[in-house]
Amino acid sequence: MITITAIMPIEVLLVEDNPGDAQLTRIALEESKISINLNVVEDGVEAMAFLRKQEKYARAAHPDIVLLDLNLPRKDGREVLAEIKGDENLKRIPVVILTTSQAEEDILKAYNLCANCYITKPVDFDQFVKIVQSIENFWFAIVKLPPE
Repeated sequence: MITITAIMPIEVLLVEDNPGDAQLTRIALEESKISINLNVVEDGVEAMAFLRKQEKYARAAHPDIVLLDLNLPRKDGREVLAEIKGDENLKRIPVVILTTSQAEEDILKAYNLCANCYITKPVDFDQFVKIVQSIENFWFAIVKLPPE
């Protein structure tokens, strides 16, 4: 007897305050052969509420991965990263920094806060799509993500 198991979609939390970059990410991921459920929040406060399933996010799915911009309103990405990696219930979620900053200080701080990788967003549309698809190929097709 063969049992067919439904494959659950990969849950992605994108923390991005630029609507254009959020839309580009959505477009790039929609071309995927992998089932991906993309959730988008616009600032660090909303990101932490989502991750902790607070208020309007009480029924939010546990993300398999977080794509995190650094320069965010209300609570910046560095603070969000520190909170994620300092929280026993969240620290195993891979966090990919996806930001415009190329500053060495930002790169070092992100890795010191246990970011899983740091990627600088290209300004060119085709390159941006290629980067997002590379993230998808690596993190969703090659890497074994931790269970919830």
